[in-house]
Amino acid sequence: MQQTTNTILMIRPINFRMNEQTAVNNYYQEHIDNVLPEAINIKAQKEFDIYVEKLRQIGVHVVVVNDTKEFDTPDSVFPNNWISFHENGNIGVYPMFAENRRFERRDDILDKLEEEGFIINQIVDYTSAEEEDVFLEGTGSVILDRVNRKAYCSLSPRADEDLFIEFCEDFEYTPVIFTANQTVNGKRKVIYHTNVMMCLGETFAVICLNSIDNKKERKNVIKHLKENGKEIVDITENQVANFAGNMLQVKGTNDELYLIMSQSAYDSLTASQIQRLEKHSKILSSSLDTIEVCGGGSARCMMAEVFLPKKN
Repeated sequence: MQQTTNTILMIRPINFRMNEQTAVNNYYQEHIDNVLPEAINIKAQKEFDIYVEKLRQIGVHVVVVNDTKEFDTPDSVFPNNWISFHENGNIGVYPMFAENRRFERRDDILDKLEEEGFIINQIVDYTSAEEEDVFLEGTGSVILDRVNRKAYCSLSPRADEDLFIEFCEDFEYTPVIFTANQTVNGKRKVIYHTNVMMCLGETFAVICLNSIDNKKERKNVIKHLKENGKEIVDITENQVANFAGNMLQVKGTNDELYLIMSQSAYDSLTASQIQRLEKHSKILSSSLDTIEVCGGGSARCMMAEVFLPKKN
């Protein structure tokens, strides 16, 4: 089992904008006033292209698929919410909270991966849960410790406890459940995705422990991370708002480890945090300002890790 992969699936946006359907519980999204939607989309595409180029330069194999104009899919740039890929050739397909995000699920994306020589054995499809208004948004909701077979999940309107436990049974993970909050206009509100406040690398975890208000839950998360030998790099709520929790460790050339994050995430870190992270991984950052402000997601959300086996 491996925690990190060299292959990433990314979807190039074609009508990116602030998605009003997700903004109801993603408090990181903002309107950019007086900027035309076309201009926002062009900026997002530019950020996307530069980001992909940076990943390729360090030796990451990036499979880019263009979004289509067939449906209104402003959040297609965040594919990790609807699909996950596993080493045994199985795929998880997930129920999405926003109705317009359900159109992001496309069979031709799986065809493209098979064309690239990846083997798909079985598709585990949870999407029928949408009929009951029950959701679990892929590796946005679920942080996988693939080596130690643990799955961390902060419950929210987009991460249902029963469905998460079902996922853990299907994919053979031990569930670690908690609730993470953020302060919005003086009130504590649930963070919409676990991967905004937590990132798991091979030998470390970046996490906003303060967001877990329940002390028992917080202690339990710390216990699990420590027993698997993860160095815990604690981040603040302000750093979470700058997407410092939304990072992903990947493999570059010769399996060299890189921790990928946005420029705003990197700029929010302290010198000591950067030093601690650099003991585990090289750091690569890229400016994703437009995507972060309008989309309320960042570097990690844009990458769906491909762990599928390959044909010889």
